[in-house]
Amino acid sequence: MRYVEFRDAIQEELKHHGEGWTWKELRHRLKLPYVRPCPTWVSRLEKEIGLERAPGEGRAYVWTLAKRG
Repeated sequence: MRYVEFRDAIQEELKHHGEGWTWKELRHRLKLPYVRPCPTWVSRLEKEIGLERAPGEGRAYVWTLAKRG
């Protein structure tokens, strides 16, 4: 999977679920082949699509898109 495919899949999924998902939930829903997200890709997602990660339950972070406009 290339970065742009990863980015587009994450962005599309988060657009339709405003409450956000944890990485584990995203990985399962999108059938992603990665155990953990690449830190470099996550950093790019924050800059390019406005990814925000906030502490959730336990050690999990909830991924959402920044509210724009």
